[in-house]
Amino acid sequence: MNDDDRLTTSEHEIWRSYFTGTRELAAHLDRRMRREAGMPMTYFEILGLLAESPDRRMRMSELAAASLSSSSRLSHAVTAMEKSGWVSRGPAEGDRRGWVAHLTDAGLTALAEAEPTHAATVREHVFDALTPLQVASMAEIGRSIRDGLSGVCASARAEAAGTDVSEAGAGTGAGAGVEVGVEMEEIDTGMDCPLDGSE
Repeated sequence: MNDDDRLTTSEHEIWRSYFTGTRELAAHLDRRMRREAGMPMTYFEILGLLAESPDRRMRMSELAAASLSSSSRLSHAVTAMEKSGWVSRGPAEGDRRGWVAHLTDAGLTALAEAEPTHAATVREHVFDALTPLQVASMAEIGRSIRDGLSGVCASARAEAAGTDVSEAGAGTGAGAGVEVGVEMEEIDTGMDCPLDGSE
């Protein structure tokens, strides 16, 4: 192994700082969302994506890609939110193989109630902690990293093409909220390449 196979000391310090900081922030945000808003960040992100979609509906494959989730992970999350009455799921019109997730009125209310906790946490640990110049630099850096990964994720989706988008567990029902327990813990909040390229 030569020096080109390793990060330099400076590169290692920068990478560890970035990697550790973002993971600690994500973990803290997720804990606070669970404690104060009654949902993990995964659910908050899914509800937000549905709220921004036409008629508050998205195909499951599109929702998986947008939320950077695997099909099975998304299906698990949607099933849990169906039990809370936040999301409903049904066949896509004109496509027997496709499924659509729909944000219910109860889900929209839950999202609105969770938004203050999310905003306060992000503002406290990101925007209030950085100068305007640092914020602008962070935005530029984030875009550059995402642009660099776009081809990698496209390749991952291509490799997964032909596998079914998991719609297992589709059903209906309402509950008193999402229980904070094993069901939530099984939803990984890591950032994966979305593997769902088709339904």
